[in-house]
Amino acid sequence: MKSRLFAAASIAALMLGVSACATAPSNDYVVDTAVAEAPAAVAAADAAPGPIVVPPLGFAERTLPNGLRVFTARDTATSNVTVQVWYKVGAKDDPEGRSGFAHMFEHLMFKATRNLPQETFDRLTEDVGGSNNASTGLDVTNYYETVPAQHLERMLFAESERMGSLVVDEASFESERDVVKEEFRQRVLSTPYGRFQRLHSQAFIYQDSPYRRPGIGSIADLDAATIDDVLRFHETFYRPDNAYLIVAGNFDQAQLDAWIDGYFGGIENPDRALPVNHVPESFGAAREATFYGPNVPLPMVQITWPTVPYDHPDRAALDVLDGILSTGESSRLYQALVYRQRIATSATSSNSQQQQVGVLNTSAVMSAGHTPDEGMAALRAEVARIRDEPVTEAELAEAKTELVASALRGLETIDGRAFALGYTLIMTDDPTSADRDVANIQAVTVADVQRVARQYLRDDRAIAMRYLQADEQNPPSPVQEVFTAPITLATLAPAGEPVTLLPEGQRTPLPQPGPAVDAATPQVAERRLANGMRVLVARKPGLPLISARLSFNAGSSDDPAGKAGVANFTASLLTQGTESRSAPEIATEIERLGAEIGAGAGVDFTNVFASSPSNVFPQTMALMADVVRNPAYAAEELDREKTQTLNGLRVQLSQPGPVSSLAAARAVFGEAPYALPGSGTPGTIPGLTRDDLVAFHEGRYRPGQATLVFSGDITPEAAYALAEEAFGDWRDPAGTVATIDDPAGALVAPRIIVIDQPGAGQAAVVAALRGIARTDEDYFPLLVGNALMGGGFSARLNQEIRIKRGLSYGASSGLGVREDEGILSASAQTRNDAVPEVAELILAEIARLSATTATEAELAPRKATLIGSFGRQLETVDGLGGLVANLALYGLPLTNLASYDDDVNGVTPDAIRAAAAEHLPASSASLVIVGDASVFLTALRAKYSNIEVVPLSSLNIDSVTLR
Repeated sequence: MKSRLFAAASIAALMLGVSACATAPSNDYVVDTAVAEAPAAVAAADAAPGPIVVPPLGFAERTLPNGLRVFTARDTATSNVTVQVWYKVGAKDDPEGRSGFAHMFEHLMFKATRNLPQETFDRLTEDVGGSNNASTGLDVTNYYETVPAQHLERMLFAESERMGSLVVDEASFESERDVVKEEFRQRVLSTPYGRFQRLHSQAFIYQDSPYRRPGIGSIADLDAATIDDVLRFHETFYRPDNAYLIVAGNFDQAQLDAWIDGYFGGIENPDRALPVNHVPESFGAAREATFYGPNVPLPMVQITWPTVPYDHPDRAALDVLDGILSTGESSRLYQALVYRQRIATSATSSNSQQQQVGVLNTSAVMSAGHTPDEGMAALRAEVARIRDEPVTEAELAEAKTELVASALRGLETIDGRAFALGYTLIMTDDPTSADRDVANIQAVTVADVQRVARQYLRDDRAIAMRYLQADEQNPPSPVQEVFTAPITLATLAPAGEPVTLLPEGQRTPLPQPGPAVDAATPQVAERRLANGMRVLVARKPGLPLISARLSFNAGSSDDPAGKAGVANFTASLLTQGTESRSAPEIATEIERLGAEIGAGAGVDFTNVFASSPSNVFPQTMALMADVVRNPAYAAEELDREKTQTLNGLRVQLSQPGPVSSLAAARAVFGEAPYALPGSGTPGTIPGLTRDDLVAFHEGRYRPGQATLVFSGDITPEAAYALAEEAFGDWRDPAGTVATIDDPAGALVAPRIIVIDQPGAGQAAVVAALRGIARTDEDYFPLLVGNALMGGGFSARLNQEIRIKRGLSYGASSGLGVREDEGILSASAQTRNDAVPEVAELILAEIARLSATTATEAELAPRKATLIGSFGRQLETVDGLGGLVANLALYGLPLTNLASYDDDVNGVTPDAIRAAAAEHLPASSASLVIVGDASVFLTALRAKYSNIEVVPLSSLNIDSVTLR
């Protein structure tokens, strides 16, 4: 099952129905809105929803004389701008013997240029409140930044620099290669299904295509790479006529055009053709294979069918077919394997198309006690059913609505709109293809779905794989590491004259920032219903999206003794049946509306959320009210949810990162309610009953203590009318419920805990200590202090552990504030032999926070990071609603929304040091390490005494001793 929660920055989500992209000039990003007024909002609740209107992207296009294609879209509703460069080079272009090279090269592109010293890209983005990143796919590598609009010229200068004058030296090359190795260990070796998904699967599906190589490469190929390879790769592929420049946001068009001409126009193309890299894939007849690996907590099965490349007329029908198979809880795979048969803990599909080939994958992770053969048979049966019998008109309409609604959510931000265009350009080289995507989806018929199923999803084309736990009889399957490839090292261009960083006095100076563009903070309207429910409305005109968030003062810290998980199950089962709707009926209705409805219990609060396009929001609110007020808590649904959660925990407890987080909470909070995971534990979940959930719901879901926040394309009057209609006649139950005054409990002595996972591909290192409440007067000093220590790529922890030493893919810290004292944790994952060094570095940074006084110069960029992140949250409907709800839940003034920037900027270095000394003494930190203890325990004992060693096989989260 695919989640109904779509990430705006996800290429896959964005491309599930990208809206129109105009090539004619457009001055501003303008959307026709349809804000429901109060009487109409209520009256429309039972009306059939009209079509979702997805606005055009509205990018203007021009091409520079050197071949660089430029796309720009002006949006004066934002104070930011995004700059993106998409290169037509990806993992398929890795030279033979250099798998993973395009990805490693992406890392090196963040180093120096002729005029920019090391790490300048992070200084130009994070330090001014922006963000930057990059990604490498099979066909593409892209680089993207979002910054306050006044820094646009600087980003154009920087991107032109790394296109035309990249500097690579021995130190940065070695450091980034080590970082990529740690990324390989983290993503591939330390996750249960990483080896299968990234190494075995692709190599078995493809027999001829360069797509069969893993994009992340192999340790051997990474070690084989040289600086000369890097320089030749850059010379071959990083050229203007092999790239697209995309700019969206708040700018002056004439000025932008002049800057682009000035910075990019002088970059020359080399006088040679790009390498040809198109290898037809034969696929061949149906095939099966079984792979074995370490740390496979539950078996996994996958069946793949060859389909079509991205730029093919059948893509839309395959997208809809894929949606019917696995989008949402009403989907066929979820209903069959997870809900009815209960043989799998997850079942999903994906319609994946590249430039040259396409595949449709179906897969399932089996439930404990069920066999891979059961999973294979069930996947084949559902595909046969969609192939042999026409889907219903209702299923077809539902899948189309979900795809279009997903596209709409992807367009909320300027970077989301730029991503949508960039991916389409890479796949088709045609910006007008994005114009047609939604129309193509909406034109798909029942007959189209059955036709593509019959044409492509045939049994004689199926590629089936099983992934099972290795044992003595079945050792881990060898990974294919040697591949032929159409591009070889000899194919690459000569390196040319190496570029070096100019002496400081000879460098072209950075452009100065322009005048700041102020971000608008919306006013929040407020009213109380007669039953005491607080209703807040943050209007955000623009895209036709509305969100509602209903919060209750009840969380996992309110779980009865010995009943960890009650709050979480009470929330998660809201959508699994009401007095008038079954769970499948609720799922179908959610997906028919293109909505998102769900609930979750945090440590202190429970949140129920709903969002949808504005044309169906009244119906969405009516459904939300039903699940909140009338949950059935059917015994069979509880039993199903318990099984699913236990299976999920089994997977979670096989990974160093999640295990270290669970153990750290126990180390910091001891026996207190905050110590236990909200999901429940393997010891408590089996004992939960329907009566437990009903009692929790009846006692703690009280409208008189609830807050309802609306955000998006809705007026306060319309929101109040919807709130009254949905919840106005709801009343608090009689009596009161007991509250826990001290969920954090008494301060406990720090511990050093090693959880031994023999053979772990990587170790997780976490240092944690008692933090503060959200309402504490030292909140902002510690917020800025945490940003200084571990809140971003440029923060101290990542500088020390990743950038300087290459010991981790990333190191960070988090200030987890709560109603009572929260938890501060600092963490990194690293190779097992580096554990003692990484642990020492983390503890040293915690100590440094209170032992030294930061300079104003060091604090300024960290403050900008916080302010920039806050501003980007304000740009989305859900982000805005979450910020308002967070203030309300903690009883903070809503004016804090507008004063956030001043609160952050007002923090002084002395305030940080004093707050850290009072609340975060390093001597109080507990240290938790999960990994292969045989590699590091002796060295660790030389540094620390009183180490508790717990075998992972004996781990007991219910016990404070963890045994």
